[in-house]
Amino acid sequence: MKLPVAENWFTAREVGPDVTLILEPHVHVLEQANMFLVQGRDRDMILDTGMGIVPLRPYLDTLRRDPGKEIICVSSHTHIDHIGGVQEFDVRLVHPAEAEEMAAPSGLNSLYRDDMPARLIQTFLDAGYPPLDEVLIDALPHAGYDPRSYVLRGAPATGLLQEGDSVDLGDHVYEILHLPGHSPGGIGLLERATGVLFGGDAIYDGPLIYDGPGMSVPDYLGTFAKLRALELTLIHGGHDPSFGPERLGEIMDHYEAIWRG
Repeated sequence: MKLPVAENWFTAREVGPDVTLILEPHVHVLEQANMFLVQGRDRDMILDTGMGIVPLRPYLDTLRRDPGKEIICVSSHTHIDHIGGVQEFDVRLVHPAEAEEMAAPSGLNSLYRDDMPARLIQTFLDAGYPPLDEVLIDALPHAGYDPRSYVLRGAPATGLLQEGDSVDLGDHVYEILHLPGHSPGGIGLLERATGVLFGGDAIYDGPLIYDGPGMSVPDYLGTFAKLRALELTLIHGGHDPSFGPERLGEIMDHYEAIWRG
């Protein structure tokens, strides 16, 4: 398959005060994860780092008001589309249940559909995602790029984040919520002062994936119960556009109805 060369690999737009959403638009929607740059008074944070097809840090620094400021990399979980650039950062935080996987990724490690287990592909189709093309990108990041050369590198965590911990940027403080279901160590980041939640892949306004390795519907139900108890104003999910608390309730109602039969 001959692919064109992308003019830009990343896109960015502001989605809240000090919050920038970064996307890889040439990655198939299944693996096109949201990355969020939050610029704080004392330090910045990047939540999730995409596929790692090309380096993220140089692009990220063009968006930062002070590229010399400390930046913390937080991984909401360790699936391929969320930890691709983690090795580019000096401070790398993740839930302990997924620290081993971040250090040495053992899951999907290819841009080619045929390298995916057939059952996993069917899971994605059953969830509502469009069929996968031969390769998970529709353009090359630069001339001469060989998609077969792709490797998900990972990196050891420099710190761990558990329920009740916090990430303090100075003027933005995020409480860590353990939100398993999609993955054992999935976390969300809640700014209680504003009611803004970064939900990772525990919740987003698109087809949720809950039937696969490391996934658990009972855990997901517990996560939904936790989310229902929160006073939220805005939810930034791990995929798809951000949404409000009313839509959050609709999403959870929909999946609970499926799971409870």
